[in-house]
Amino acid sequence: MNLINKYVLLIIFLSVGYQSIGQKSFNLPIEKSSRIRFQLINNIIVMPIELNGVKLSFVLDTGVSRPILFNLVNMDSLQIKNTERAYLRGLGSNGSIQAIKSKGNIIKIGEAIAVNKDVSMVFDPSINFTPRLGVPVHGIIGFDIFKDFVVEINYASKYIKLYKPEFFKPKTSSKWNRLSIEVINKKPYLKGKVRLSLEEIPVKLLMDTGSSDALWLFEGSKKNIKVSQEMYFNDFLVKGLSGPVYGTRSKVKSFSVASFTLDKVNVAFPDSIYLSIARKFKQRNGSISGYILKRFNIFFDYNGEQIWIKKNSNFKAPFYYNNSGITLEQRGYRVVKELKKKVATDGYGRKVEGGNINIELSDTYKYELKPSFEVVELRESSNAKVAGVMIGDIITSINNKPTSELTLQEVNKFFYNKKGAVLRTKFRRNKKDLSFRFKLDDVFKKKSPQTESSN
Repeated sequence: MNLINKYVLLIIFLSVGYQSIGQKSFNLPIEKSSRIRFQLINNIIVMPIELNGVKLSFVLDTGVSRPILFNLVNMDSLQIKNTERAYLRGLGSNGSIQAIKSKGNIIKIGEAIAVNKDVSMVFDPSINFTPRLGVPVHGIIGFDIFKDFVVEINYASKYIKLYKPEFFKPKTSSKWNRLSIEVINKKPYLKGKVRLSLEEIPVKLLMDTGSSDALWLFEGSKKNIKVSQEMYFNDFLVKGLSGPVYGTRSKVKSFSVASFTLDKVNVAFPDSIYLSIARKFKQRNGSISGYILKRFNIFFDYNGEQIWIKKNSNFKAPFYYNNSGITLEQRGYRVVKELKKKVATDGYGRKVEGGNINIELSDTYKYELKPSFEVVELRESSNAKVAGVMIGDIITSINNKPTSELTLQEVNKFFYNKKGAVLRTKFRRNKKDLSFRFKLDDVFKKKSPQTESSN
């Protein structure tokens, strides 16, 4: 089919869609499938979409039942109409949050298009993925995509692919495991097994692509699901729609799904005060999230209530914690003075290429705006805190690398290193430059925090 005919058919499809007031599903007007590249940031999928013709970035989140738009700064071109007041609830302690529900929107993901879609908008500036991920994120979307397609998530090659269900061929290779799931309240649940001590415990878990953690378990949801008293530490877990969530982090001896087993897996036990929404489904024991899911390539078939999974190149990677105790966010920008390469000049400062005249090499500088990474959470027991790091500090260098040359994800990689590794850091505080050296924590060992010079 030539390009002109494709666009003619697309125009016809859109015209029909506009005339159909009840049309709310995604459709592929021509192709059998559509492939979309994504970024994997901190184990979270960030992908491009178009909303009413405006290009945006959304998190693909199997844990949400409707599209939610936030981070509306610098989006003057986005046309939103047919609005009414609404309320949303999610993890956190601050109850429901006020939102605006908008009807009649057009959403395009790859070649898939939906018209007359409902979108919820949140204007609270604190509800924003961008600072934590370090890349622009304008919203989240989940069920609306999965209900209309068989969705392939290839974590290894970083793309998703949307298949028309009638053209999808189930995976029959022995490398793929087919598993049954349950789609309850527009969210997928998977059965697995965890081993906290000697006993292997069957669990039902929400599949949550919108969380960067590995595994969450709800203490008390089963008799033997409880925090280990030998291996744990208290920590900030996540920033939910209704506020921050705190809890306890630990390790499980193993986690199994289908024929796959992962050892020494990170686990978090959120404090019960934050779980009023999550615990409404009584059979749920927790969540399986991005730090585990990225070790597989996955096909989701919501309508058939089944998935296919295959391990990928990430499967054997060890599970690390943020052993620094420091949580950073991108908070605006700072002016950075950078040295340009030396330039040959004459006595009048004019650039020369050589010849029989005296020249000198002069330093020239440029000033650029660079992202500013600020400490927003700091574990009380951490070596970083003992060394002198404080909430509000701006990190400017880590192990002799200026953070102006790094992304937020690249800076965070230094924190997810082996215990005992030494970090040499520089921070900016109240227009003063400060230097701190400290060891990454042994988070599970009961001891006093140590600075770099400690024995």
